[in-house]
Amino acid sequence: MDGPGRDPRSKDVRTERLDDLDARILAILEREGRITNADLAAALDIAPSTAHARMRSLVERGVITGFHASVDQERLGRGLQAMVGVTLRPGSRHDSIVAFADEVRRLPQVVQLFFIGGADDFLVHIAVERASDVRQFVVDHLSAQPSVATTRTSIIFEYHRNAVAAPFR
Repeated sequence: MDGPGRDPRSKDVRTERLDDLDARILAILEREGRITNADLAAALDIAPSTAHARMRSLVERGVITGFHASVDQERLGRGLQAMVGVTLRPGSRHDSIVAFADEVRRLPQVVQLFFIGGADDFLVHIAVERASDVRQFVVDHLSAQPSVATTRTSIIFEYHRNAVAAPFR
């Protein structure tokens, strides 16, 4: 699997492109992350040693960044979810962006935090027990921050997730 311009003696597999087998492995893992190596190999009609080596390569190359559990927030008593758009005040943008992200990502109600371009600076995905908890979260943790100019809250009725995204660096 030597690519053009790549030293065939190099042990660095990070520069290799994904081939069809890699793509098939990823498609199966996105649907069933807990599949055993033996079942993965059988599904792909390859040897278990090949499946293991390919998985290890995908992890080493940084294509697979982790293995995650999908948690049912409702079973945890946090069945109400919302997306809160947050716009920060103009000014010392870099410092306020970093400080806001550092503080908000640690809050237990936060499921996901997105730093985005557009009308808002952030989208904060939260899961709480009831509507009054959404209000309290926005008032206590977002609007109370001096760097926050505005918030906009949308309740999530239902959602579908195709895959777990890798964290941004």
